[in-house]
Amino acid sequence: MTRMVLALMVLAFAGLVLPRLAAGDVLLIQEVRQAERMELPSNGMKMDEVRAKFGSPKTTHAAVGDPPITRWDYEHWSVYFEYNLVLFTVLDKDQVIDKKKD
Repeated sequence: MTRMVLALMVLAFAGLVLPRLAAGDVLLIQEVRQAERMELPSNGMKMDEVRAKFGSPKTTHAAVGDPPITRWDYEHWSVYFEYNLVLFTVLDKDQVIDKKKD
């Protein structure tokens, strides 16, 4: 009897949690694919190269921490710098999620 209850609990857990975990993986994969189709700053670019190629950011955030990390926000993405070099670029959430209504 307890084995049956335990098995049902495991199945219920798997049915509730695993689909949510898979959805997170899908979102990450969609972000990677979307980023590959866009022209974005690449790792190692300098701040002045980013500004020259992509224009001035909408918003700049002051450096935080040690080493200093700076964020620039553009219309559809943000770029993070360590000192003067690009660490990575992150797409805004609305650029990843398909907004189509079926």
